[in-house]
Amino acid sequence: MSKRSSSATRINGPARHGTRATRPPGREFQAAAWLARHPGFIAAPLLGLGLALSLGPLITAAALAVLMAGVAVWGRAHPASFDRFAAPHLRAAWRRWTVYRGRRWTQLMSDCGLTREHRHSGEQLVPRVLRVRSSSSTIDTVYVRMVRGQDVAFWQERASVLYEALIAHRVAITRHRPGVVAVVIEWELPFTRTIPAPDIPEQADDVDLGAVEIGDNERGEPFTAPLVGGHRLVAGASGSGKGSILWSTLRGVGPCLRDGVVRVWMVDLKGGVETEQGAPLFHRYATSMAEALELLAEFRDAMRDRQDDMREQNIRACTPSAATPVELLVIDEMAMLTAYGDRTSVREALRLLAEVMTQGRASLFAVHGYLQEPSKDVVDVRELFTQRICLGVTAASHVDMVLGEGARERGALADEVPGDARHAGIGFVIDRGSRLPVRFRAAFVSDDGIAELVQRCAPPLDADVIGLHNDGDTERGAA
Repeated sequence: MSKRSSSATRINGPARHGTRATRPPGREFQAAAWLARHPGFIAAPLLGLGLALSLGPLITAAALAVLMAGVAVWGRAHPASFDRFAAPHLRAAWRRWTVYRGRRWTQLMSDCGLTREHRHSGEQLVPRVLRVRSSSSTIDTVYVRMVRGQDVAFWQERASVLYEALIAHRVAITRHRPGVVAVVIEWELPFTRTIPAPDIPEQADDVDLGAVEIGDNERGEPFTAPLVGGHRLVAGASGSGKGSILWSTLRGVGPCLRDGVVRVWMVDLKGGVETEQGAPLFHRYATSMAEALELLAEFRDAMRDRQDDMREQNIRACTPSAATPVELLVIDEMAMLTAYGDRTSVREALRLLAEVMTQGRASLFAVHGYLQEPSKDVVDVRELFTQRICLGVTAASHVDMVLGEGARERGALADEVPGDARHAGIGFVIDRGSRLPVRFRAAFVSDDGIAELVQRCAPPLDADVIGLHNDGDTERGAA
């Protein structure tokens, strides 16, 4: 045999007689591999059989009935703890076995063009579900190992086909790790109506500053957020409903404004167009950069004075009262203060904000910032905000910037919220216990609602306190 023919044999031989499989493994081995990936499928029946043999079938059946009844009673008696600890796991297990497995999953992948035929054996290769998380009754996150030869872009091109096939509201697909995508499936939009403005409490004693009602969450329960104990960042595109959160918060603490238990220092560098109607509620008010810097310096000095008093009285943390009120600094369109002003003013504003936000918690000094673009370049003190709310935004990256890495992958599809008025106020927060996103809708506060708040809860004038207004000479105060 010539050298040429010998070489051809060595090169072409493996293609004809190589070790690549030309048929799939036996069904028994496929079943064994599947059981190894899903041990609970065989462990649960074996556990039940063991209990029946050791305790007897009647006792085992009674124990299982008691367990199921206990779960049902827990869900009815204390929905908050059930929805936090049990419901996500039970819901994820149920949906994995009823939606994301077996022939139904295989057919879904095939219909959407996400399967591939093995080039040697002809076997249909189907993307495999690794894990299902169900953070809420309307949102699932399915982690799927892609078939070799696919990438995230390939899946994202078929997102619209996938949610139409699932009959879901929308689907978002992101890369989780090499070879694995996270498919976030939003089954339905839970908010079909505008949430009315919360009622103004009658007395300051009726206000819980640790849980001020802002709207409703996706489970139909009141959505609350603390006013004390940290700082709040609210991000959302223009028209997303940031004003709803601002005015709902103020309505929720209305009697405290009237009695001087909460004092609002308002900075609105958009000329006061959206906040002027509520000016009588504010202890201080600034609508220009110069006024804002003066207000921030006064706010910082007030914090230092209270810290001095706390040291003299050996107090570690203040209690909200008329003597030691919660001092709330609200900054509407924060980027105008922290990024878009002249460089010297921006540096000074950031320095004052950083000092207050790192030291103000125990002395009841809090900052609430509202902005459209949440990048680090725009909000250099972003990491100092302990409470973050993400309304509808314009980019997927903004979600993780506000709520933390992986928030969108876990179901916080804030960039998918439509930007029209019918969806204003819809957003996401991260539950501090479960670390899962919770969807909510802020209550809508009309001009009449703001006027009612001013009429009922504006603090009395004090001639010794001078507020900062548009023209710099309007006097306002708070008891």
